Amino acid sequence: MPPIPPPDASGFTTSTEVPLYWVTYGPAEAPPVLVLHGGPGAHHDYLLPQMLALAEGRRLVLYDQRGGGRSRSDDHRTPITWRTHVEDLARAATELELDPLTIVGYSWGGLLALLYALAARRGEVAPPPVRLALIDPAPVTRQYRRSLEAELARRQAAPAIVAMREELAASGLRERDPEAYRQRAFELSVAGYFADPAAARDLTPFRVTGRVQRSVWESLGDFDLREELRQLDMPVLIVHGREDPIPLDSSVQAAQVLGARLVILEGSGHVPYVERPEPLFAALERFLRESEVNAAPAPRSATP
Repeated sequence: MPPIPPPDASGFTTSTEVPLYWVTYGPAEAPPVLVLHGGPGAHHDYLLPQMLALAEGRRLVLYDQRGGGRSRSDDHRTPITWRTHVEDLARAATELELDPLTIVGYSWGGLLALLYALAARRGEVAPPPVRLALIDPAPVTRQYRRSLEAELARRQAAPAIVAMREELAASGLRERDPEAYRQRAFELSVAGYFADPAAARDLTPFRVTGRVQRSVWESLGDFDLREELRQLDMPVLIVHGREDPIPLDSSVQAAQVLGARLVILEGSGHVPYVERPEPLFAALERFLRESEVNAAPAPRSATP
């Protein structure tokens, strides 16, 4: 696994019902960028260290969403819904002074960014985001979500992954090096997300809290965001791996209704920060720099 450097600052929010663990990388005075991890029910650090490529010249902020990582409260059994996450995001962004609010959302984090932007558009939360960069965002309809589940199950049962599991079971690694065995078993558990299952190597492990994942997806019901997304008016970038088990059509249709820039990464599945980091971060840097320049206030004229 690549090492994860210590954050420049970290702590827990005090304005949210459950304290949310947060970290920052980069100068405190630099423009902030909020990175939302996937899941739901996961935690931020599996995006590291790769996502730190965005920290140069920026204050990169990540937090563990409620119910995952260090933002768990096992005695707090109130069901966690998509609205819970939207409201937590608003409080965290305000408390951590993320204004103007730029969001980079990965997987579920991409869908959360859209749900938050829509809630801000309705005046339900603040601050409103000024730009969104979505990396392989979770499906924007329930039907596309069902397609993802079916495709991922098919891939995980494919002969190549089954053979790698059998090889691991017969290797004796579990007895010789339990930690290495757990690492490899984790990688094979997510290999179906990759364009090439053999590329699922040297990953930062993560754990998903199942009850949180279930309650959030159930709270969305038979959702379809496509028409409502037409109401958003801000710069949006969507990056989607051609071989992602999430249907490409989900991102294509989202980009169309949002008027967003769509970048399709060839040779990548759902994990482009590992599979295709160079074109991914080139696209993100170009978008962030362009939109930051366009959003900057015009210089004042000199007083005659």
